[in-house]
Amino acid sequence: MAVVGAVTERWAPEQARTVAGPWQIAAPVGPATDLWALGALLYRAVQGHPPYPEDSAAELVEMVCAEPPAFAEECGPLRPVVESLLRQDPTERPDFEELRGWLRSLVRSAPEPDAAPGALPPAEPDPARLPAVRRRGDLHGRHRNPAPRRGPRRLGPVLLAGVLALTAGAVAYAVLFLPRAGEGQDRDAVSQAPVAKTETPSPQAPRSPSAPAPSGTPGPSQPAPQAPASAPPGYTVQQDPEHFEIAVPQGWERRGMNEAGQVRYTDGQYVLIVVPGRDKVEGSPDPATYQKDKEPELAPYRSSTWASGGDVKTTKVGQQLRATGRYTWIDGTGRSVVARNFVVALGGSYHVVMVTGPQDGEGKVTEVFEKATGSYKSGG
Repeated sequence: MAVVGAVTERWAPEQARTVAGPWQIAAPVGPATDLWALGALLYRAVQGHPPYPEDSAAELVEMVCAEPPAFAEECGPLRPVVESLLRQDPTERPDFEELRGWLRSLVRSAPEPDAAPGALPPAEPDPARLPAVRRRGDLHGRHRNPAPRRGPRRLGPVLLAGVLALTAGAVAYAVLFLPRAGEGQDRDAVSQAPVAKTETPSPQAPRSPSAPAPSGTPGPSQPAPQAPASAPPGYTVQQDPEHFEIAVPQGWERRGMNEAGQVRYTDGQYVLIVVPGRDKVEGSPDPATYQKDKEPELAPYRSSTWASGGDVKTTKVGQQLRATGRYTWIDGTGRSVVARNFVVALGGSYHVVMVTGPQDGEGKVTEVFEKATGSYKSGG
């Protein structure tokens, strides 16, 4: 450990678990390990700091085994690529051919430089910003300290195009010279990887007689009546005609149930989708598998050639088994879409709450999602 040093590129999760303790079960080291190193290198180059604190090798190994890396929030168009390369499960990282296609697409879509590189003034060194040191005490990963956040860097088109070109060259070298054993099995491993469950589901509760199955004819576009229940500031608690209760931002327009069994509340590019028990539970409730493989609302994510998913969690509250996840994809118009998805098994059916919006508006998507899922009640 002392010889390798505290360098994130050298400690993929499958490598770190072999030294973290004899009880750790680690995936085999292979080409996916090199993809982790490439992702960490891209993260460091664009973000300006590593994805984990590198104060000591022992602490770095512990954190790599215990938690996912921080979001690549300042990587711009490279963010989906970097976050896909830094997935902890090596079977979920893209293969070389898929990665090369992503990078070629980014290079083709990169803007032309406004001026020659020689015309740009040299950057003045700022001793106050060098080096970028991240301490163990800083809350790292998916959460943030309340310390003031540094403003985002402005990367010029020339620098971004240079990073993309260097990355494409590195991937081409890896495709030509690194071993390709098991490459064809990566996609099968991803589709067959089981989703972790927290507890064995209990017998399903009886379906409420007051919650009828959704009709196939779209209803009229009219606002749902408000309930007397208290609502968060800027929201109203809607008692929807389709027999559910949910908190909706003020001013959002309600659309009647469509042929897909969805009730939609919209505000421009932001959409709140509610499916109040359209699909029946087959066998034991498994909302995580339903969300990953069958849920129609995530069909655009599964069919997109450039998509990423993560933060999938399964919890049990009382007799309710729930699953939540975060997904991103490129839609047919080339727009980057982010979605927060919630599935719960109630009364023998799956209920879905999903909020979608542009990726640069993820903060609003997350806020609406948390308020909606925290207030959703069936049979209201």
